[in-house]
Amino acid sequence: MKRGITVLLSLSVLVTVAYFTASRWAIRHETLSFHDPARDDRLVAVDVAVRYDKEMQADAGMITLPVAVLNHGNTVKNTEYSFLANIFAARGYLVISPQHDLPSDPPMVTKPGELYVGRLPQILRGVANIHFAVSEMRKVQPNADYDKLTMIGHSMGGDITMYFAKQYPDEIKKVVTLDNLRVPFLTDGKFKILSFRSKDPQFKTDPGVIPDTADCDKAGITVVNTSFQHNDMRDTGPDQAKSSIQDMLDKFIADDSPLRPVVTKKPPAMTDAGPVAPYAPQQN
Repeated sequence: MKRGITVLLSLSVLVTVAYFTASRWAIRHETLSFHDPARDDRLVAVDVAVRYDKEMQADAGMITLPVAVLNHGNTVKNTEYSFLANIFAARGYLVISPQHDLPSDPPMVTKPGELYVGRLPQILRGVANIHFAVSEMRKVQPNADYDKLTMIGHSMGGDITMYFAKQYPDEIKKVVTLDNLRVPFLTDGKFKILSFRSKDPQFKTDPGVIPDTADCDKAGITVVNTSFQHNDMRDTGPDQAKSSIQDMLDKFIADDSPLRPVVTKKPPAMTDAGPVAPYAPQQN
């Protein structure tokens, strides 16, 4: 009997690995270029990631694709987070990643003492890019749910993500941030929030950004303290960091994914993050 259970479990693991491996190879990436007439024809390049089979079903009107918006860090390309885009695409999402800054943009200047350390103009530009990209994608792929977005962002992109969610909560389904440092978390509990935090002496989270443990529990916020560096949380990071983040992120989105498996037993708690340490109070 034990041998039979072991074989069954092994087959289940192999099937799961094979499924996500096949899904990753079946994901299509494409960069689309849009120009915003309301902002002097500003270029907004959008990297799109979607599974071929799910895209074909959406084109045929069989399904409506859930939408994830992926926001990059400052001076980082929108294509440098494929390890995140592929997780969402494998789960059946249409992933859109706008390019927020351009070479022609003036450099961001940090101003201590000002709101978000003087970064509000760049954050507002990112919010405008998201709204414009979504409006254009409605024309490209109308069979997707653009009214309820899952927002993901790293560093500055995480601050753009949190600010967007704060300003437009009715447009949000879930929020994921990776080491956003400036914009405080929302604590009204309107949607779930997952945030990965680095252990990096060069990148310090501003006081008041992360709520205390009690407020996190009340608001449905999961904070994951990792041993990784701030810049490990993109494609150039080590495989251990990316695979750990992917594992917990997959658990976070699995409950409402159109590809969620049939649950036969109680799933593991969200704090079961493998090599990633669960929430611990922040030291300010």
